[in-house]
Amino acid sequence: MKQRFQHFRRFIQYDLWRYPHVETKNPKKRLGYRVLQTIILVGRGFKDKALNVRANSLSFSLLFAFVPMTAGVFAIARGFGFEELLKERLSATFLAEANIVPVIMEWVERYLETARDGLFLGIGLVVLIWAVYAFFNMLERSFNNIWNVKTSRSFGRRLTNYMVVLLLIPVMIIVTSGISIFLHSTQSLAPVLQAIEPIRRVLLRLLPFAVASGVFTWIFMAIPNTKVRFVAAVIPGVIMGTLFQLVQMFSVYLVMLFTRMSVVYGAFSALPLVLIWLHITCWLLLIGAVLAFAIQNNDLFAYERDLETISRRYKDYVMLYLLSVIIRRFEQGEQPQTAHEMATDNQLPIRLVLQLLSRLEETDIVRSVHTDKDEDPAYVPAMDTHQITVEKVIGRVSAHGTEEFFQHTPPEMQVFWQRYLQLRQANPADDILISEL
Repeated sequence: MKQRFQHFRRFIQYDLWRYPHVETKNPKKRLGYRVLQTIILVGRGFKDKALNVRANSLSFSLLFAFVPMTAGVFAIARGFGFEELLKERLSATFLAEANIVPVIMEWVERYLETARDGLFLGIGLVVLIWAVYAFFNMLERSFNNIWNVKTSRSFGRRLTNYMVVLLLIPVMIIVTSGISIFLHSTQSLAPVLQAIEPIRRVLLRLLPFAVASGVFTWIFMAIPNTKVRFVAAVIPGVIMGTLFQLVQMFSVYLVMLFTRMSVVYGAFSALPLVLIWLHITCWLLLIGAVLAFAIQNNDLFAYERDLETISRRYKDYVMLYLLSVIIRRFEQGEQPQTAHEMATDNQLPIRLVLQLLSRLEETDIVRSVHTDKDEDPAYVPAMDTHQITVEKVIGRVSAHGTEEFFQHTPPEMQVFWQRYLQLRQANPADDILISEL
């Protein structure tokens, strides 16, 4: 039993991450390996304490943005004449069971009343834009952190993308409401609807789940400042959209519990429920982003444990080999390769390839260029290939970074450092006795 447990532990820690999906010829087995890898990576996300902290921050930001965003949505719906339809959709949520809808509508009406005095285009509009921007900007930074993206979009592009959300929400509600009304119609289409009665009932039940899944999928694709494949976004989109609707259904039962607290909290008895709902929503967004990243980048974690203990010599060997591939393709006039292409062609973990290419680019040995065929950068030599020697590459990489920053080192250590540099420069290819330093 102990031996089986050790074998399973080794499989989870090492063998599972050594490209089993490439080595095995069984497609079902490859899929099983990928699913297991994704589950493990998402499990790590659950254990990430920083994820829960970001969910709390998002909940606090969403709480401030909720009323201005709702007011903006109602203002757009009012302009198109669909305000009553929007109220009906809001009344169909658990908020109606908690008697929060009248309070929300009162806040919204007060917020929109400023438009009659011409102030909505001033202070009200500024507050609306700031609330939307603050929440989605925090959401984008959280997603970028999960996707290991270091740069954000420009301010103008972020603001444009975030405001589009306010336009899409009423449109989606109107479209789904129209479909729902169509499916409930019993007049001219009565014979047809009766013939497909079982299908109609299923569609009516699945429609809210489909809408929620579509919204989550769009968020997982559009918010991160990186290219997210549709498959990587739609799977967590469906899962998190389904969980979101189940939370809505479960919240109706929680309302009964919180109504008993009205004796203590009075008019604020529903506030804890709203806070919990906002937190769960933000938490689902972050977990979905982790799942999307894991689906698209599970190759990024190949040989994960092995890379933690890789020797410097072997890492230098892989770096020099990648550099030789770049030089050979450049000298033969072939199309430069991206990091993913080099990793795939040579069966190397993409994380190691990205790390080594980044180091070569930082030391001005290679540079990244964008080709027409791919959005990812390709790599070419940054200097004359006849001047790229092993010693120069190893020397630049070894010397890259900060040096001589210790302020209180003993004089003997400073002499040792200067002596070391002099001897290495005079005898780059010879071994040096430590006693000579």
